[in-house]
Amino acid sequence: MKKINVVKSNEDFNDILKTGKCVKNRYFVIYYKPNNLNKYRFGISVGKKVCNAVNRNKLKRKVRNILDNHKNLYSNSKDYIIIVRKSCLLEEYHKLEENLIYLLKRIGE
Repeated sequence: MKKINVVKSNEDFNDILKTGKCVKNRYFVIYYKPNNLNKYRFGISVGKKVCNAVNRNKLKRKVRNILDNHKNLYSNSKDYIIIVRKSCLLEEYHKLEENLIYLLKRIGE
């Protein structure tokens, strides 16, 4: 994922969380909202209560890798905020991939 495709500002992040739509399952919560840019943007959040810094970064790397491998599933003009839940810690990569892809397909419908 390129740096231009990342939601960085706190204002944008909070705006998407407050006014965007939401889909969720046991492992992830995804807030999404259309943007006026001609590109998609992602923000990934793993709370401090979920785990320590090493494991939080590992979970973010896994999510980024899943997103890079499945670029055809998300819209070109939306912002997405992915919140990783605590249940992701104990699951294997392919299970996380399957669940994240399922949510992205639900958004695309």
